Amino acid sequence: MTSQPYIKLLPGDYAVHLDLIAKVRGLDSTEEFFADLPKRMKTRSTFTALLNAYVQNKLPTKAEFLMQVMASRGFLSSCLPFNHMLNLYISTGQLDKVPEVINELKKNCTPNQYTYNLLLTACADKDDSNGAEEVILEMKTYKISPDWVTFSILTGIYMKSGNLNKAREALEEMENRVSRKDRVAFPSLITLHASLSDKENVLRIWKNMKLMFRKMSDTEYKCILASLVKLDDIETAEIVYDEWDSVTGTRDSRISNILLAYYAKNDMSKAEEFHEQTAKSGINHSYTTWETLALGYLHVNRMDKALDCLRKAFSSAWKWEPNIELVRAVFQGLKKNGDADGGEQFLVMLRDAGYVTTEVYNMLLLTYVEARKMPLIVIERMKKDQVSLDEETHRLLRLTSRFCIGSASTLISS
Repeated sequence: MTSQPYIKLLPGDYAVHLDLIAKVRGLDSTEEFFADLPKRMKTRSTFTALLNAYVQNKLPTKAEFLMQVMASRGFLSSCLPFNHMLNLYISTGQLDKVPEVINELKKNCTPNQYTYNLLLTACADKDDSNGAEEVILEMKTYKISPDWVTFSILTGIYMKSGNLNKAREALEEMENRVSRKDRVAFPSLITLHASLSDKENVLRIWKNMKLMFRKMSDTEYKCILASLVKLDDIETAEIVYDEWDSVTGTRDSRISNILLAYYAKNDMSKAEEFHEQTAKSGINHSYTTWETLALGYLHVNRMDKALDCLRKAFSSAWKWEPNIELVRAVFQGLKKNGDADGGEQFLVMLRDAGYVTTEVYNMLLLTYVEARKMPLIVIERMKKDQVSLDEETHRLLRLTSRFCIGSASTLISS
């Protein structure tokens, strides 16, 4: 774009280009592009675009310094830079800095609708329903009309505080402000009604959506299925799922995983049957699919099946993000059964996934304690894994040293 000499570019064009560079090439390229801009193009819009890049990368120090520069140049006469800073402080949990930003904003301009929605988000993070009501009153003072997002946030605040009557009133106000063009609002309405255990309105809104829109998206199917499962209406959820299955072109496992999770918690045989059904219909099973099945097998103490599913889960993940609660649950099941062999298998899987810690070895040793067996070359293996021994490790090693060495079939996960 900038290489065409016959195109006259404005600062706004450069601002858009800065946003694109930030998304595609990263922050370093964004700063370099900004530094190389002609002086006359370093205006409010390009400075604000750079500020947004700092906000998206959660860099408060750089953002605060840039705000000082913008203030010295008279570039803070609109809400946008202040809204960016509010967004930054809320997303990084620095809620104590929000009042200061608002004070500075009011010295330079008038808050807008987005400003107040951000303030409500801050109130939600603090569980501050009184503060939220003050925000709504201030909006009236400034004659700023709340939108559906405003009342969506307010509904969530009231629900969190346990004021369900006010939550229902806010939700009604939200729905009054939603029109056909606000399609993204409808899943929020469904989710909020489900949180209020209002199945009638969940189904009513879903029915209205199907009348308004020719085709439902995967995101919308995911929302209604999750809401119906939350309401324990599995029969209706199965009907909706079958409808999705008959029209989908994506075969997205995130949809089928919703029902799978329900079955895995309530009926493992049904979960197995459904899993086979999804495989036949061409759905590619994801990490979450296998983890969900593993948790189901853990629940019914079928540890061999749980380990098999976790092996498939780890192999399906590009990089496994350690889930310590899952690891503890698996070792707890293995310990309950005195299954040291299974513990060794799981250690191998965790090592292959890049997660071996002192706690992992201690949990393995507990399976040996329960099995009343002595593990082999644990200290050597921990050294090879670059894992240190702690007091609990030494205690468990002393305890297991009293037992006989495990049978020749016991895996040594070296």
